[in-house]
Amino acid sequence: MHLPTNAWEQELRSLHTRLAPLFYHPGPQQRSLAYLRGLLSDVERKNGWQLAEWIGERTPDGIQHLLERARWDVDVARDILRDYVTEHLGDEHGVLIVDETGFIKKGAHSAGVQRQYSGTAGRVENSQIGVFLCYAGQGGHAFIDRALYLPKPWTDDRPRCDAAGIPDSATFATTATRPADAGTRITLPLGDGRCRLWSGSSPALLAGVPISTVCAGDPQK
Repeated sequence: MHLPTNAWEQELRSLHTRLAPLFYHPGPQQRSLAYLRGLLSDVERKNGWQLAEWIGERTPDGIQHLLERARWDVDVARDILRDYVTEHLGDEHGVLIVDETGFIKKGAHSAGVQRQYSGTAGRVENSQIGVFLCYAGQGGHAFIDRALYLPKPWTDDRPRCDAAGIPDSATFATTATRPADAGTRITLPLGDGRCRLWSGSSPALLAGVPISTVCAGDPQK
């Protein structure tokens, strides 16, 4: 979508009216809109401190509360975003892209972190691995789903999972079936129901993904 600046603000507010009911209190609701504006701004490093400064807050406490402790359903937010992408970017030539990426970490407390191969680093590192789904069409592109890979040492350690906020429903997936675990949520019909699935730099990611559920109608691989 190519919009002038004032139209972007209007469109952002329109999208936020869909997201606003997810928040139980006006504080996080208002801060979520400011946070989205910050993400769309020209702030060079969009961390808690710099976004808080851009918003006009003295500390990142409000941003951290929004992301870590405020009550809102991130999966419902994902579904709202997915509907929005379908409405505005969906077309018959659209492509679904599934790929994984690594996040280098220090320490042992971040959910799913361990020493493992990270394609981002190109070597074994202390890292988290995420599987991401992106839609790309003629009108633009957007991330529409994500799943965190949980190594077996994590899923076998329930107290550790509880401490990291990982739900009881989370299960172990081997490297080869990571996207299959994430793929259970890949159910996005776009345009006339046809799209192609592409696996980025790792064709093995397509193994186990339920292609028949990726696109309604006449799926194409």
